[in-house]
Amino acid sequence: MTDTHLTAATRFIAVDGDNFAYRRWGNSDSGQPPLFFLQHFRGGLDNWDPLLTDGLAAGREVILFNGRGVASSSGKPRTRIEQMADDAAAVIRTLGLAKVDLLGFSLGGFQAQDLTRRHPQLVRKLMLLGTGPRGGNPDSEPRVLEAAPRPVPTLDDFLYLFFGRSEAAQQAGRAFWARRHLRVDQDPPSSPEVIQAQIEANMYYLPKLDAKDPFAHLRAIRQPTLILNGNHDVMIPTINSYHMAQNIPDAQLLIYPDAGHGAQFQYPERFLKHAIQFLDE
Repeated sequence: MTDTHLTAATRFIAVDGDNFAYRRWGNSDSGQPPLFFLQHFRGGLDNWDPLLTDGLAAGREVILFNGRGVASSSGKPRTRIEQMADDAAAVIRTLGLAKVDLLGFSLGGFQAQDLTRRHPQLVRKLMLLGTGPRGGNPDSEPRVLEAAPRPVPTLDDFLYLFFGRSEAAQQAGRAFWARRHLRVDQDPPSSPEVIQAQIEANMYYLPKLDAKDPFAHLRAIRQPTLILNGNHDVMIPTINSYHMAQNIPDAQLLIYPDAGHGAQFQYPERFLKHAIQFLDE
């Protein structure tokens, strides 16, 4: 039987004394590198959309991954984005992979940028969703600081943080919420220690590296890059996506209408077409 998002086994790989959780399935005969997923703040293996992961797995292998200490992975959670990126690179190498495509969402997008800059030989193509550059605009809406770190996230919090404001957008959010909970053996939630460590990592990501040329570091990313956001991201302001598109040399930018931080979850069929075209061309 062919594995899917709902059935692929949770596996573990040991790196530097800790066990990193991952799931891997899809078309291993495609001739394309696997697509390696880096997840948002406090998220684990089951915070992805099965419609997207299985749709992408039809054309390549996909690998979902939990960082050190996150959800079902062991170890002390990292407090720096560059450490998280190095951990992911070490896991990719330990899996025996010479090259991957990277998909980073939100905090995972921070990691994906650092991984690509620090380990460029590992990355063929890059997708950055609902994220921003190091030293970008940090002006999230005030309610984000209450909703995002809530110990037990609610559906209402999720709809506010990730989706647009129209009834159609909210209905798309409820549909995603249902898909996201379809798997029976769900990954455990991340601990309060993970939440605090990732908040600290985010704070260290805010200062500009160079006040005179704050996005110079982005020009080191030479890989073809697809950037996606909604037109009103309350968590990582949408203007950050424009900054990345203007400074990553081979970047293209998609902005979905009436959408927020999780635009790919609100328009999964549309994003699937765009992602497959980008990866295949």
